[in-house]
Amino acid sequence: MQAVVAGSAAAGLRGNAGAATPATNIAGGGERAAQLALLQRMAEPVLSLMAEGRLKQRFTLELSPTWDGRDPAVAYLECFGRLIAGIAPWLALPDDDGAEGRMRKRLRQMALASYTHAVDPKSPDYLRWQGHGQALVDSAYFTNALMRAPQALWEPLDAATKARIIVEIKRLRRIEPPYINWLLFAAMNEAWLLSIGEESDPMRMNGAIRKINEWYVGDGWIKDGEAFHFDYYCSYVMYPMLVEVLEVLVKHKGPFWNARPEELLAQAVKRMQRYSEHLERFISPQGTYPPVGRSLTYRTAVFQPLGLLAWRKQLPPSLPEGQVRAALHAVHRAVWDAPGNFTKDGFLTIGFVGHQPELGDWYSNNGSMYIASAGLLALGLPATDSYWTAPAQDWTQKKAFGGARFPKDYPVNY
Repeated sequence: MQAVVAGSAAAGLRGNAGAATPATNIAGGGERAAQLALLQRMAEPVLSLMAEGRLKQRFTLELSPTWDGRDPAVAYLECFGRLIAGIAPWLALPDDDGAEGRMRKRLRQMALASYTHAVDPKSPDYLRWQGHGQALVDSAYFTNALMRAPQALWEPLDAATKARIIVEIKRLRRIEPPYINWLLFAAMNEAWLLSIGEESDPMRMNGAIRKINEWYVGDGWIKDGEAFHFDYYCSYVMYPMLVEVLEVLVKHKGPFWNARPEELLAQAVKRMQRYSEHLERFISPQGTYPPVGRSLTYRTAVFQPLGLLAWRKQLPPSLPEGQVRAALHAVHRAVWDAPGNFTKDGFLTIGFVGHQPELGDWYSNNGSMYIASAGLLALGLPATDSYWTAPAQDWTQKKAFGGARFPKDYPVNY
C-alpha cells in the first residue's frame, strides 16, 4: 500500500480543474458558489470513480503515523459514507437547467451508482461491512444520508440494491457499541430502518438517547462517555445524530421508553442551539477557530450543528442567518484556501489546515477526512433562500475586536 506524499492541488475554494462543470462558474461567485466549488472538489473525484467500481483501485490510502493496525479497507466505507452524509441535503434539491442543477444531477447519478456498488458482493467496490467494528461507525453516515435525502437517494435505487443495504445494516447488529458516541451510530441505523418501515431495534435507539441525556453536563455541552473531553464531538456526532434519531421516533411513532419524545426532541434542539452559540463565538475575526481536542483533522465538520440548524431553519434568534453565513464563509476560507488539503489526484489529505499527517489519530485515514463535507449542510437550502440572500453581518468576535457592540454571553440551564 502506498502512502500519499505531501503536495497540493489548487487552493481549496478554487474549484476542480478536472470537473465537467466548474462550480466556480455557478451563481456568478460569492459565498454559495465558493461552497459549491468545495463540495464539487470533495465529491467528484470520489463519486466518479465509485460509480464505475474503481474507487478502491484509484483511491490511494494515507494512514495516520499512529495507525492501530486494523484492516485499512475500512477507509473506503469511511470515505463514501461520510461524504454522502454531508452532501445529501444538496443532492435532494430539485433539478433545474442551470449549471448548479446540471452538476447536482450528475453527482446524484454517480451517488446512486455508488450505493449499488457499495453492497454488491460482485463489485470491486463492495465495501468492508464485515470485520472491524469501524463498519458500524460509517454505516451510520451511510444511512444518515438516506434519511436526509430519501427521495433523492433511497427511492430511486433498484429493489436488489435496497434489499442488500437492509441486509448489511441489520448484520451490523453483531457489533456491541462501546458506551461512547458509538451508541448513536447503532441508533442511527435503527432509526433509518424504522423510517423505511423495516423492523427496528428500539433498545438501540432508546438506550443511546438515555445515555446521551445522562451525559449532558450543562450549557449546551455533552460528555462523550463518563469523562468530559473538551473537543468537538458534540459537532461530529452527538447533536446531529441525537436530533435526527429523535426526529424519526417522533415522526414514525417508534417504540419509546418516554411517553413524550417530542419534549426530548425540543430539548435536544434547544441544547444544540446553545452549543452552536459557542461555536459561532469561537470563530475569530479572521475565520480561525481553536484547534482543541481529538479528530482535529475533520476540519470544518466542527460546524455541522450550525449548518444543520440553518438547513432546518432552526437557528436561534441570537444567530441571524447573514451572520452565520458570513462566519462560516470566513472559516471555510481560513481552512480550505490553504495548500495541501488535497492530493494531486484530488483526494483529501490528513491535516487540519493543509497536509499535517502527524495530527492524525490512531483511527485516522484519509477516508475519515470526508466527514468535512458535514460543514456544507446549508447548501441543502436553495440559492433563493433567505440564508443565502440575507445581508452579511459581522459575527461575534469580529464585532468584539472591531470595537462594535456585541451581546454578552450567559449560561443556560436547559
